[in-house]
Amino acid sequence: MVEIKTSYVGSLHCKAIHTPSGVIIETDAPVDNRGKGESFSPTDLFATSLGVCYLTTMGIAAEDRGINLNGATCRIEKHMSTVSPRRVVKLVAEIIFPADIPLEKRGILKAVALPRFKMHSS
Repeated sequence: MVEIKTSYVGSLHCKAIHTPSGVIIETDAPVDNRGKGESFSPTDLFATSLGVCYLTTMGIAAEDRGINLNGATCRIEKHMSTVSPRRVVKLVAEIIFPADIPLEKRGILKAVALPRFKMHSS
């Protein structure tokens, strides 16, 4: 079990503490939803977690196969609803592999991370 302690600190800002490491993430509401946009919004973190999950899962598979995944990136587009209630309606992921990873090895990495999702990759 991992405990994350989250607290509201005022002015639409929150703080989350990852208790095992002590790392702190601070959030703010986005400008288009009464915030100042001074940090990641809660839905930004949702989209971010998808990208780092993809890369971490592919990193595990790459290590198991002796593939150097260093330099791989994942770009996430977060699309929000235009009507209430505000919510994420679509996430688009683009995974970009380092040029030195052969095409034939990219397929297994994609399959490990994205078995049920439609994706665009370069």
